[in-house]
Amino acid sequence: MIFKRAIIIIVGVLALQGFTTNNDTMIKENGVYIINTTTIGKDIEGYNGPTPLKVYIKNNKVEKIEFLKNVESPKYYAKVKKELQDKWNGLKVKNAKTLQVDAVTGATYSSTAVIQNVQLAIDYYQSHK
Repeated sequence: MIFKRAIIIIVGVLALQGFTTNNDTMIKENGVYIINTTTIGKDIEGYNGPTPLKVYIKNNKVEKIEFLKNVESPKYYAKVKKELQDKWNGLKVKNAKTLQVDAVTGATYSSTAVIQNVQLAIDYYQSHK
């Protein structure tokens, strides 16, 4: 009987942990949706690995893109940040989704991963808001 209860408790805790992880993908604070691509974009890789972002959306417009911790080369990733960080700011979600953004020369893999993460975040927002 004790073993059965322990199994039920463990399964319940594991289910709650998975539920919490999914909730962390998109949160809403003060009217701003914040989409974190750490989990949903884990397979989108730059040159050295994943390039997670947080995309902030308010009133159906992209407010900003926040670059999260990654293992990309700092020198090249700085170029990506400089060129891409503000590309989507102020755009309505529908326009941000269709925006054609070129990869940054010399940092093609990293910038392509960032572009894909932004698109993924917008798609997630549109299907889960």
